Amino acid sequence: MDAARLQAVEKSFGGQRAVAALDLTIPRGQTCGLIGPSGAGKSTTIRIIMSILFPDSGSVEVLGRPSALEAKDRIGYLPEERGVYRKMTVGAFLKYLAGLKGVPEDVALARARDLLTRLGLGDVEKKKCEDMSKGMLQRVQFVATIVHQPELLILDEPFSGLDPVSVRLLKEVIAGEKRRGTTILFSTHVMAQAEELCDRVVMIHKGSKVLDESMSRLRRRYDTARVLFEPLDPHADSTALRSVPGVSSVSALGDEFELRLAPGTDPAAVIREAAARVVPARVEIARLKLEDMFVNIVRGGGESEQALREHLQGLTGAVA
Repeated sequence: MDAARLQAVEKSFGGQRAVAALDLTIPRGQTCGLIGPSGAGKSTTIRIIMSILFPDSGSVEVLGRPSALEAKDRIGYLPEERGVYRKMTVGAFLKYLAGLKGVPEDVALARARDLLTRLGLGDVEKKKCEDMSKGMLQRVQFVATIVHQPELLILDEPFSGLDPVSVRLLKEVIAGEKRRGTTILFSTHVMAQAEELCDRVVMIHKGSKVLDESMSRLRRRYDTARVLFEPLDPHADSTALRSVPGVSSVSALGDEFELRLAPGTDPAAVIREAAARVVPARVEIARLKLEDMFVNIVRGGGESEQALREHLQGLTGAVA
């Protein structure tokens, strides 16, 4: 059984279509990134999964139920719009929300204390929420989202507004939830976050799905078209690199060279031959970034997954 399944979901607001013919399956145990530009339909999709909004047409299933409302105690949801009971202490707030999910008070308090400590908030249990900074409250609300150990964790822009230290701490806790077996769906417009955390990415643009694929498959398909080569001698001539079999072009990028490969070329063979001709300080396969895909889709229209593949072929020189 999948954690969530959407079939042919449509949603419009007035004359504006927010989600168009969306099919989406989220297998259990995966971390799935819902990515795309602001206004693409990510938050609308999440709200439909959570039964905060209802689709104009299509069907939704969450944890084997026809509505998230029927599985609410098994779901953790961190909305983009943050909110806490400001007059309550942090400990009381977390115990109260965990209690709504059926967690006994002593269990809830022990879990909350552990999570607060892991997020650098070990001394805030007795503080009132209103006396804390915005960033601290975001971390407290994240604790409230997972204190009941949900089966499905849905995070809408979870890192927005957080400082780098808080982002790192949050990522560590999310990784712990993944190890526990939690299915995680989070939306972001920061592509590096999706690359780092996700098993799979679903890209939405103008309400339509334009990409739905595992990160491992994306890397296998598109990561082998370029090699980055930094010579040990900063004044090394690139002529020797240009004659390496399988190299179609060489471009200077600061202190390194980008070797673009002809379709079907084995990058390992290019690396060996290039290193034999010019002593390297560093050589590696260039990774295609989700940010590159994102920019190409937004600039090129991105009306379908096929359109995306055509964009990527132009970007990487790879054969899909």
